[in-house]
Formats: sequence, structure tokens, C-alpha cells
Amino acid sequence: MMLNPVAGEIFCIDKPLEMTSFLAVKKVRNLLCRKLGVRRMHVGHAGTLDPLASGVLIVCTGRKTKQIDQLQVGVKEYIAWIRLGETTPSFDMETEVDATYPWQHITREQIERVLQERFTGAIEQVPPSFSACKVDGKPAYKLARKGREVNIRPKTLVIDEIEVLECGLPAEPTLVVRVVCSKGTYIRALARDIGEALDSGAHLYGLRRTRVGDITVDNCEQLDSLLDRLSQEDYVPVEQAQAELLEQERIANRERALMQKQQRASRKQSRGDMTE
Repeated sequence: MMLNPVAGEIFCIDKPLEMTSFLAVKKVRNLLCRKLGVRRMHVGHAGTLDPLASGVLIVCTGRKTKQIDQLQVGVKEYIAWIRLGETTPSFDMETEVDATYPWQHITREQIERVLQERFTGAIEQVPPSFSACKVDGKPAYKLARKGREVNIRPKTLVIDEIEVLECGLPAEPTLVVRVVCSKGTYIRALARDIGEALDSGAHLYGLRRTRVGDITVDNCEQLDSLLDRLSQEDYVPVEQAQAELLEQERIANRERALMQKQQRASRKQSRGDMTE
């Protein structure tokens, strides 16, 4: 079966480390434009992944980009690698360590208790300064990278599950947790808050998104493999795809007009019955 990027396709990518979500989308868009012989095409992703994170990235094309908001609402699952006793301005390894804290007092039992009591269910979270949240109309990270103070309001989010997968204590101040959460959760900020709740500090040193809605990382293709496959696929020509979409819209409009006509007739009949 031929691919139809104009009508819409959804590609599930296992985004590699050190690549922005924007660049992954750009690579897909450029290849599709080249194959279809067009200069522009609607291509977008359902939920940004930081360059230092890997995992599920859903890319939509054409009319399927209208489903992005729906896909973004899906519950997300992450595996987070956290280092205790150190903080960074970005809450991950994008920036250098700016402070150190005692961590020898922390135990696995304490961690598990804190996670369940303070980080399960609806919680308030202040997004990182190094994020795309808008402050005075500008992305917060642009202001933060200039050294400007950034004040971001806390947001309510939901953490459905959080569990300890590995704990390096007492030998090493490292922690691996699995998090199932709602849209808008910043795992970097979660690491910061966990460190503070343990009377220490913390930052991420690894992050992998393993699920978005019903799509798991096992359902995803490596980006290079996807690009190789797309370069060999057959495609519905743009003119044919546009004509088919136009005909579908005409049919839908006729059906909608017929339904409205039937509803008006039904209301008129109901008013007539009431006057008899």
C-alpha cells in the first residue's frame, strides 16, 4: 500500500540522544517533500523530547497533524536516572553542577516513602527555567541562558505511578525510577523536587520516554531506519491525494446538509404536533 503523507501518516520514532525533536521532524519533512516534489508539507510532533532524552516521539503529517492535541493528552511513561547530592541550573546535564549537598543520610526506604506520599496523584510543579514555557511572551530557556531571573507559575499535573527500579545507595547516590504521568510533567523538575524532599539536591543524568498513550517504545522505529524505509516507499501523488480529500469533504458537506435538513423538518413537525 502506498503512503499518503498529504491525507496523513503517523510515524512512531525512537528519538536518539543529542537530537532535538525539531530536527527529527525536519529530517522526516525534508525527505517527504523531496519524494513528493513539493516545497512545503505539514509535519509536526506530539510532545517535545529534550535533546538529552531518548524514546517515543510521535510524528504526524498532513491531515493527521490535527490529531496532535489528542495524542499529546495520552498518559506518558518515563525511565529517569537521577543523581542525588548535586544540582544543576537546568536540572539535567545540559549545564554544569552548581551546588552539592549531603546525601549519606538518604535510604531506599525513605525514598520510596517520599515518592508515594509526596509525588503520587495530583501535585503542583514549577516548570524548569530551562524550558519552552512562555514568560512575557518569550520561551523561558532563552531568558535563562542569558542569566536573567525567570519566574514561572506552578502547574497542576498528575503522577499515576512512580516506582524505584534501581537504587545505588548507600554506595552511590544514584536512583532509577519509572514514572507514569500526565501531559506537561517535567521529569527534570521532578528530579529537583525529589532531591529537595530528601533534604538534599538532585538532577537527571538520563531520561527515556517509553510510552505515549498506547504507543510504547517497542512500537517505534529508529530514525535512520525510518528514513531509509521512507526513501524506498511508494507514495500517492499530491494531486491525487488532494483530489481525494476534496471529494471526501464534498461528501461530508452533503451528509451534513442532509442531516441539518432532516433536523429542521423534525423540529417543524414537532411544533406542528404541539399546535394540534
